[in-house]
Amino acid sequence: MADAEDQKSTRKRPAKGKAESPAAPQAQSQIESHAALARKYRPKVFGELIGQEAMVQTLKNAFASGRIAQAYMLTGVRGVGKTTTARLIARALNYETPGAEGPTLDFEAEGVHCRAILESRHLDVVEMDAASHTGIDDIRELIDSAHYKPNLARYKVYILDEVHMLSKPAFAGLLKTLEEPPEHVKFIFATTEVRKVPVTVLSRCQRFDLKRIEIETLIEHLAKVAAAEGARAERPALALIARAAEGSVRDALSILDRAIAFGGMEVEAGAVRGLLGLADRTRIFDLMETVLRGDAGAALSQLEALNRDGAEPGQIIADLADAVHAVTLVKAAGPSSADPAASEAERARADDLAGRLSMPALARAWQMLLKGHDEVRESPRPLAAADMVLVRLAYAANLPPPGELARRLSEGTGSGASETSASASPQASRKTEPARAETLRTEAPRRDVSPAEPRVVSDDKPGEQEPPRPEPRSFEDVVALAEAKRDLKLKHALVEQVRLVQFKPGTIEINPLPHAPRELGQELMRKLKVWTGRVWIVAVSDVEGAAPLGQQRREKEARAIEKVREHPAVKQVMQHFPGARIAAVRPVDKPAPQSENADEPEEFKEDGTN
Repeated sequence: MADAEDQKSTRKRPAKGKAESPAAPQAQSQIESHAALARKYRPKVFGELIGQEAMVQTLKNAFASGRIAQAYMLTGVRGVGKTTTARLIARALNYETPGAEGPTLDFEAEGVHCRAILESRHLDVVEMDAASHTGIDDIRELIDSAHYKPNLARYKVYILDEVHMLSKPAFAGLLKTLEEPPEHVKFIFATTEVRKVPVTVLSRCQRFDLKRIEIETLIEHLAKVAAAEGARAERPALALIARAAEGSVRDALSILDRAIAFGGMEVEAGAVRGLLGLADRTRIFDLMETVLRGDAGAALSQLEALNRDGAEPGQIIADLADAVHAVTLVKAAGPSSADPAASEAERARADDLAGRLSMPALARAWQMLLKGHDEVRESPRPLAAADMVLVRLAYAANLPPPGELARRLSEGTGSGASETSASASPQASRKTEPARAETLRTEAPRRDVSPAEPRVVSDDKPGEQEPPRPEPRSFEDVVALAEAKRDLKLKHALVEQVRLVQFKPGTIEINPLPHAPRELGQELMRKLKVWTGRVWIVAVSDVEGAAPLGQQRREKEARAIEKVREHPAVKQVMQHFPGARIAAVRPVDKPAPQSENADEPEEFKEDGTN
């Protein structure tokens, strides 16, 4: 009361000579009395909780049978009612009226402690924000106060919000009291990151996972709230709000509050799209149809028009991915799987596109849009990034599915650009291939290839063929082949982790070192077969064999450096430069590789040689 009087006394008075308008107190009262819809329509009884029927029924049965847990863990995404549920449980534990005998979820009338609990001002219901009270000292204070009996209510209830933010020592300090609390103490935890809560804490709690609210249920709830506020709301507009809220009641009510203020008690779909930066769903389906038809120019024009009308590039790509997802669901599971919040026009478009697009094309579009959304979100130029996503998607639409491409390769129809278009039939490909082959023979010099010579599929570009490399004649040739194929892991293993016992073309006998991969021999056989077109035998022997190739190279280099060091001219240089060292020795008859600093003297090049 004193605070209210102070506020009244400090309220500004009208200036002298100016009478206060009779409407001013009423307008000021309306401004002061307004509360956010998420707070104004917070459930006060369990019957007002939406979308959590399973949890409510479980709690009701447990309270009716007296099976009340000493601790509850409430998990779920933002805005689904974790803190509200915690307060309702605290109210149920301490519900007290002249006719009430014990804890109950049936609140026939407001109890003695109900209002204070719902307003977070009850002495025996302690709410603690674990995000700002993370340390062991805060938990120690809580544990010390838990031993004292309640002041007014039946139970002393501790509500810890965002409990996953507690430190490791704080969790450890809480365990003993949590497992064996005093009879008058109950704990209620709420968290959005249940995976960060230690298992030792979870095992001591009765856990409830609050699920996201279904779109249809959320639309009905928003309609009731809008009607209670005296606002006229279109169902398509409420569907847009429910979809944007992603199952969060608080987010949905916050958006509805903004929409009512934006539209002046009129909530229309167009206004909500502009408020949220969304694109028209019909135009999104038009864009999807255009880009998957391969028309990059028209797709870019539609993207520019959507952006000009207020839709964000990142949101357009996300909506396009949602459209692909909706069409894929309809194609996979039928029209009954369509989004319940979608309009009849949207469902009709999804059904039509599902009948005309193939599943591989939809799956490929989904993957490209998923990656493209991250690019647009992180790009300093989102619109340009969105343009590039649509261009890639349009050109990829003309590619054949992997199965068709593999069939063409196996039949030898080639993989030219003209043959990979979606409109080119297999028959046309087979008809044009002989002429293409004849052109290649007349324009390029002929290479004598025996009929038995194998063709090798390139590892770097699957689907392309290249002539087989010369067959390795030594173990060093095998290492060089692995390096040429850019298989650096295999090359390192061959150089440093094996000892060569015997080599002859087609057969290699090695002695792996203890730290070598167990499947090195099998991997080497498989790679050599792919690279050379013939089967190689790689045997693992117990014979020690020669030193690893890398060790041999280092020893050879050390001997070469030592030999150069003994040269009189080098000795004289080393005397003048005591700190100098010889890093490498190269033969003078071998020209040095050209580099950007080729004009510099040999001893100053970036290979570390002095």
